[in-house]
Order: sequence, then C-alpha cells, then structure tokens
Amino acid sequence: MTIRVSHVHGDHLAVEAANGTEIFRYVYRPDPEAFEARKPYAHPVRTLSGRTVTGYRPSDHRWHKGFQMTASHLSGQNFWGGNCYVHGQGYLPQPERVGSIRHDGFPELTVTDDRLAFTEELTWVENGGAEWAREVRELAVHSVDEEAGAWALDWSIRLTNVRDEPLAFGSPTTEGRELAGYTSLQWRGPRDFTGGTAFAPDTDADTEKLMGSQGPWLAFTAEHDDVDGHSTIMFAHAPENLDTRGAIHESHWFVRSEPIPTVAFSWAFFEEFELPPGESFAYRYRVVVADGAWDRERVANHLEGLPW
Repeated sequence: MTIRVSHVHGDHLAVEAANGTEIFRYVYRPDPEAFEARKPYAHPVRTLSGRTVTGYRPSDHRWHKGFQMTASHLSGQNFWGGNCYVHGQGYLPQPERVGSIRHDGFPELTVTDDRLAFTEELTWVENGGAEWAREVRELAVHSVDEEAGAWALDWSIRLTNVRDEPLAFGSPTTEGRELAGYTSLQWRGPRDFTGGTAFAPDTDADTEKLMGSQGPWLAFTAEHDDVDGHSTIMFAHAPENLDTRGAIHESHWFVRSEPIPTVAFSWAFFEEFELPPGESFAYRYRVVVADGAWDRERVANHLEGLPW
C-alpha cells in the first residue's frame, strides 16, 4: 500500500503516503468569509518528505488558498475572491460582485492501494444567489514514486452554463490591466517560494518571458525555509487543452515569482470567451509535486513517463 485515505464528512478528504506524511488535503466545507469567494480548495499539499508547497490565506491575498478553481471575471462577477479590478480605478473592494462555488456532493469516490479518485458536483452561484453554472470536477492522487520522490495530482473540470444567456469569461487583462491574466486552476505557493525559479521546455528562469506564454508544461522550484532542501512543482496540460480545434479557448501561463509565488492555467488571459446557454467546456490538468530542485530534462522525462 502506498497511500492511505481519510474522510472527515462535511469537511475534507486527506491522503497519507506510506511513511505517514499527509501529502494532500482537499477541503470542501464552506469558508466563513464570503469576500474570499467560498469554494473548495487543496491545502496543505506536501512533498513525500513532508515539505509544504502551498500557501493559505497569505497576508497579501487572503483569498489565495493552495490549489483552487477560479474565475476572476465572469459576466461581471468575481469567483476568484477579494478585490475586483476596474479599468481606470485599479482594484476595489466590491463584495456585491463576489460569487461562490458550492460543493453539492461526491457521486463517485474510489480508493485503491495506490490511487484516490473522486468526482465532485458543484454549482457556481453569483452574489445574489442565482445559479449560473454546474460543474463536474474529477480529482485523482496517483503515481506515488518514493524512488523519484514525487507524486501526481490530476484535476479536471467540466462546466455547463445553466443561465439563459452566455457566460463571459475574462481576466484583469481583458479588463485593461497588462499581464494579469489570472483565472482557471490557480496555485499559490508558500511565502518561502517567493523568488523561486520558473522554467518551461524552452524558457529557463525568466518569469517575464513565461508570463502569457503557451506550452505543454511549466515547472517552479524553490528552496524552503526551516529545512535544508528544495521542492519542485510541475504544471502540465492534457493534450486536448492545447488543441485549438477542441478547446473552447487557448490557454496561457500566468506565473509570478515576485512579489508572490503563483501559477495559473489561464483560460482567458488576453481575450474573453463566451459559453452559450446549455453548453459546456472541459479542461484537464496535472500537477506533480517533487522533492528536490529538478532541472528541465528531469521534469520532461518524468512527465513523459506519466501517460494521460
């Protein structure tokens, strides 16, 4: 057995590695603060050696919580949380625009010796209480590799518009702020990841070049406080995400090392896209959490060895 799974009903699911380290916790209980856009999130997320690689409610952005599915600009509502970007005025506290993503249930949950897989049903609710979208989310913790010091998380989304008008997905950049395309699945790193190194298949250690770029994967590595060692987080698209014939909209990387460590698979970086009433879109993502400072070759080889 390589994992153990626990479930505190109404609160969270957690995964332990064979050595007793809790490597993954998925919290689905409603948050107390509506302004932070109540939604499920994954935190803490740890390496197999127990090093935490997610941040939770940092003082600069209280609504950043580990890994979470977000939409910063959605038909005038904010499903990211916190202040809203308004062109010409900057970021403003507009609590009446902050929506929520409600957990409705787990229709499927499967545990084997080496894998946790579950399906979650959710509803996206605008601030006034109207239900705008139904989501089917699938998560899987798998490929725990003690020799490599790594494990994998798959996170997929299928979102259906239940309004009688289109849903318009955007970002602060589509509203006029340069290089602020944050939306979609977002990772917030812990404070000690500030100033870390991000790289992609053809771009090394240059977040300015990576911001708004496209590619099959991106990695982020940093050295921890308190312990002597590095960790590496790998973010990868499923092949269909990058197929312009199938994906509803092109994805671009949103990545920062300074002043905060964060990465998002932005699905509406430079342009808005619309989801018509009754229609759906889907994306699949993979995150690999590893001990050590991995280089480009090691990241590429490991991801290649994890078929979709």
